[in-house]
Amino acid sequence: MRAWLAGVVASVLMVPLTAHPASAAPDARTCAKANLLFCEDFQAMPVGGASSLRWGIDTKHGTLTVERDGRRGQKVLRVHTEGNGRAFLKVDDFAAPGNSFYGRVRLRAAAFPTAPDWAHYTLVEATGDGPEVVRPLGGQYAPPPHGGAAYWGVGADGGPTGDWTNWRTTAPSVAGTWTCVEWRMDAADNRISLWFDGVAKPELTVSTREHGGNPVDFVFPRFDTIKLGWQLYQANPAPAGYDVWMDDIALSTRRVGC
Repeated sequence: MRAWLAGVVASVLMVPLTAHPASAAPDARTCAKANLLFCEDFQAMPVGGASSLRWGIDTKHGTLTVERDGRRGQKVLRVHTEGNGRAFLKVDDFAAPGNSFYGRVRLRAAAFPTAPDWAHYTLVEATGDGPEVVRPLGGQYAPPPHGGAAYWGVGADGGPTGDWTNWRTTAPSVAGTWTCVEWRMDAADNRISLWFDGVAKPELTVSTREHGGNPVDFVFPRFDTIKLGWQLYQANPAPAGYDVWMDDIALSTRRVGC
């Protein structure tokens, strides 16, 4: 793992934002809007085990359930895993014009890993025809002297760039609070950009030549599957189990906004 490399890269990647500003975005009733590539707000689903004819499930030592969020009163997806298990909602047969798209999800995690050192996790994964397993939203626990905390980062595995997570201490993974996360996949430069609660985080951006992996080009696969949920890769983590709640999932050719 190239965790140490991701932690010490000093350059901050500045990307011009050409997307529509969050203030001009649609309201929270995302799935009532047209021209989305995929949308799920869970409001039409019964409480209990999560299943749909529109998406699949990928789990190991994990479960997906639909439940009501006590504070907001809305139905949400609860993702639960034990140890280094996984549980994902899986969008199959996905296709985006030009292999480029935007994503949006609201999420709340009960906790992030505090052990072992360099434990890393994925919440959004995109795969397809090509070797890179792309992770536009994930993170990593960086032990002291790197802060002793968990941080958001873009990552990848399985391709020429190797196994990496481009985390930054300026983007802590904060548990216990709802966060709206947006990402952009731009195939023109294999660029991934992130926003948190409508605020851009350019230091997390990766592209063809600027990323946290081996010194070779980072190249998108031809995307056909998008997964949202949770996976932790190290055995015997602390805490031993993880819960993440997700809502208002949207994939689009335009920025959806928060």
